[in-house]
Amino acid sequence: MEDKENSGGTFDGATNKLICQEDFSTDEHLLYSNQEKQQVSMSMVRAESSLNHYRVLAVSLAVLAVVLLAVDIGLGVYYSKLTITDINSELAKLQATYNTTTQSKEEVRKQMARKISERQRTKYEIEHQIRRSKDYEELTNKIQKQIAVLNYHIPMMEEGCRQGCLPGWTFMNSACYFFALSQEISLRSWSRARWFCQRLGGDLAKIDTREKHLAVSEMINTYYDPSLFSEEEDTGFWIGLSDQKEEGNWKWPDETELTEGYWKNGAPINYGFEDCVATYHGKPYMAWDDIACHHDLRWICEMAPRSPLQRTSSAQLLRVTEPALQFLNPGLCSFHYSVSSYLPACLSSHTLYTSRSSPQPCLLPNPPPFSSPPSPLRFL
Repeated sequence: MEDKENSGGTFDGATNKLICQEDFSTDEHLLYSNQEKQQVSMSMVRAESSLNHYRVLAVSLAVLAVVLLAVDIGLGVYYSKLTITDINSELAKLQATYNTTTQSKEEVRKQMARKISERQRTKYEIEHQIRRSKDYEELTNKIQKQIAVLNYHIPMMEEGCRQGCLPGWTFMNSACYFFALSQEISLRSWSRARWFCQRLGGDLAKIDTREKHLAVSEMINTYYDPSLFSEEEDTGFWIGLSDQKEEGNWKWPDETELTEGYWKNGAPINYGFEDCVATYHGKPYMAWDDIACHHDLRWICEMAPRSPLQRTSSAQLLRVTEPALQFLNPGLCSFHYSVSSYLPACLSSHTLYTSRSSPQPCLLPNPPPFSSPPSPLRFL
């Protein structure tokens, strides 16, 4: 019995289970069916929306085509009414506009060219003014240097006048010295420079002491101006030392031998034709060099101060003979009552009288050959 009951219970349970599964399957089928219906419905909605868009686009294109057609028809009607005269008139207007534009462009180009030319001229003018300014500055510096040199030299010249030196000569170390610095004086060889000094009663400088050499070097360094010398010109100053009579035996004009020299490096050479000595600006203890005597240089004269008996009274009127006047003035005799810088009279207290009533040219003559030193000039 119990087995039957158990069997019956099992059957009923299985039946109920099958019924439940069938109900679940039915529900699931209904769910899937509803989802498919929703998807189909959404697809239909989307299709209808796309169709509406296409319709709007088609209508827009149709309207645009109608507008373009209307414009085309309007342009066709407008241009169909134009005649050859109208076309020529429009062409003439366009040509006139083109010509006006071209002319304006050409005017602008010319104006620009003028502005560029004016700018270039202004640039050249500025450069010219800058060069002039530099030239004026250099000239001002040169004049200031010359003024400083003159201020430095005036006391020496005044002392030279008091001590009996010629005007333009400098009194140093108990002697009178002349430095041939003027551009009006031509350069000379050693022998011609010595002749110049001897004609004035002196000779080429004898620098036989350290004090003399330092004083002369200071004067040269003070007066030295590169503008006084050309590029090819030697900047030395002849002094009285030479070895012309015997190679290597350096002597002064009074035949005394050299005891101490102030040579440059490598000098003297002591062979060949470099038998005369010049002194140069720069280092005082390396200032001398031996060079060929025929070279044209500037020079330094030396003479003893004149005694009071040899000096000319300030009240005396000097008359200089024509040959002396020609020798003394190296340029033009552009004075009537004046003082020559080479006369043995002080600039501030003596007067030179010439027999000429008007200035006459007088050039410095070349020295004649001589075997002995000439005598000093004589004044009548």
